[in-house]
Amino acid sequence: MGVLGIAAALVLARHGKPAHDRTPTLSDRTLVEFTALEPIDAHTHVFRGSPAFTGMLDHLHMHVLDILYVDDSDSYLKSMEQQRKDAFSFVESNSGHAQLCTTFDPFLLKDPNFSKNAISGINNDFAHGAVAAKIWKNVGMEIMDASGKYVTPEEPRFEDIYRDIAAHNKTLILHVADPDEAWGIPSPWGFISKYYDANPQWNMTTKRGAPSKKDILEATDRVLVRHPDLRVIGARFGSLEDHLDELSPRLDRYPNFAVDTAARVRRMVYQPRDQVRAFFLKYQDRIIYGTDLHLFPAADESSAPSTWENQYSLDWRYFATDDTFAYQGHQAQGLKLPPEVLKKLYHDNAIRWIPGLENHLH
Repeated sequence: MGVLGIAAALVLARHGKPAHDRTPTLSDRTLVEFTALEPIDAHTHVFRGSPAFTGMLDHLHMHVLDILYVDDSDSYLKSMEQQRKDAFSFVESNSGHAQLCTTFDPFLLKDPNFSKNAISGINNDFAHGAVAAKIWKNVGMEIMDASGKYVTPEEPRFEDIYRDIAAHNKTLILHVADPDEAWGIPSPWGFISKYYDANPQWNMTTKRGAPSKKDILEATDRVLVRHPDLRVIGARFGSLEDHLDELSPRLDRYPNFAVDTAARVRRMVYQPRDQVRAFFLKYQDRIIYGTDLHLFPAADESSAPSTWENQYSLDWRYFATDDTFAYQGHQAQGLKLPPEVLKKLYHDNAIRWIPGLENHLH
């Protein structure tokens, strides 16, 4: 395919230059191939919109899963009420391009009616069109029970929630744990992250009694075993983005488990290309495209369309071509996945693993 990407093709298409005036490496074919997939970004956080943003989604034929989560360190995300209202408003105003993934407030765990209330809220959102539910990394890395013990994904009070999600034929998006650096372990591939300098609340080396990453992931394994009818998508490669050799046996063991690529392609490009490509080929039915792109109420919405287009362009170049190029500052060679694998990555797998999503595409 040998092109610079969707964003560049978009510029050409909008400016309407004749083909002979265009730079040879920039082809409208890129945009045609991409939009023909009816691509799905199965991991976003959008709480506002604009005509320009909707126009971007429409032009790319992009469909997004808009995910709620509760973060007590953020004045907006610490409450379910407003973000739910804003996300539903975005979904409704972008019919055919967006669908909701709901959540529950894990900080209410000490409430004696926690499970009942969480299920009631989730089911209400399901009744209004939500197609999935999410658990975020504060489960395992932050929240404690009444005894001061860290809560993990196998918290007994989550059991009824898991059963309810499965009973409604919905999917659980599970983002638990973080890259190894959160526990003071450097990336084996030389990836340098300053995230924990800016977000010390997720630095697990300073937390007494905190579970190890291994503890959290093994708790997830046990949930997968206990709930074979529950479809689980492990966000960010199941937090094993630097250890595909550990992720592979989990995918082999648990047929109800898939992963998304959200915010972790930037770490894939540091790893041996042939190994990453082989992983994508072997597990082509279990990997779902997602970005973790976001648009919060306080954000500058005017820059969002170009920011999102640029990310989609960058990722497409990595997955669809064998170009050598700079991916967020690191020199990388694209995987050039076969067309049938790209179709699964960008569309088919999301439809298969998140039933109901297909009912809202146009």
